[in-house]
Amino acid sequence: MSGFTRSPQLLKGAIIGVDPFNPLASIIVFQYNPDSLVRTITPNIAQSSTSSPGEALRFAGPPGETISLDIEVDATDQLEQAKSPATSMGVHPTLASLEMLLYPKSALVIANEILAPLGITEIIPAEAPLTLFIWGIKRVVPVKVTNLTITEEAFDTSLNPIRAKARVAMKILTYQDLGLLSVGGALFMVHQIIKETMATINGVGSLAAAASFSVSVG
Repeated sequence: MSGFTRSPQLLKGAIIGVDPFNPLASIIVFQYNPDSLVRTITPNIAQSSTSSPGEALRFAGPPGETISLDIEVDATDQLEQAKSPATSMGVHPTLASLEMLLYPKSALVIANEILAPLGITEIIPAEAPLTLFIWGIKRVVPVKVTNLTITEEAFDTSLNPIRAKARVAMKILTYQDLGLLSVGGALFMVHQIIKETMATINGVGSLAAAASFSVSVG
């Protein structure tokens, strides 16, 4: 019997495009959680034409934050077990799900092309699905994929990629981008409240540690 029967079940990270018209097109649950992710946070400082004291400390809104990570997909295990769709498509479906986050819907493109010759000049702009980055229950945030770099590393006899790495860059969307009453804006606010709660827990713990240190030194 394995010695790891009591190991906790690992939560899987994911990127999910919420599209009611094609709900299954962009669901990417990570096959392997990335070992690291890079977060860059830029403060959103209010721009003021005056030099009044204290103006430099005012925020115009939540900070801008970007996340980048590498997603690895590998069909080797599925191929050894002759599982579909790996046997006929490799990792094409997973890569396509990622790429569809950046494509306008084909039905809308075709509809606009049909309407244009009829003199309808108000072309409906394509809208990306609400995209969520999920990294545990404490981090579920709306994002916009700003860059996607895919490296296909191995292929089967039909030239289907069977191993690939996708480098994904995302910008977190805030209530300023989406509106506080929208689903995405509300999710961001929940995310911020969770951060505030964890920061308070850290502050309480730090004070308790400082007090304990003072008593021991005294």
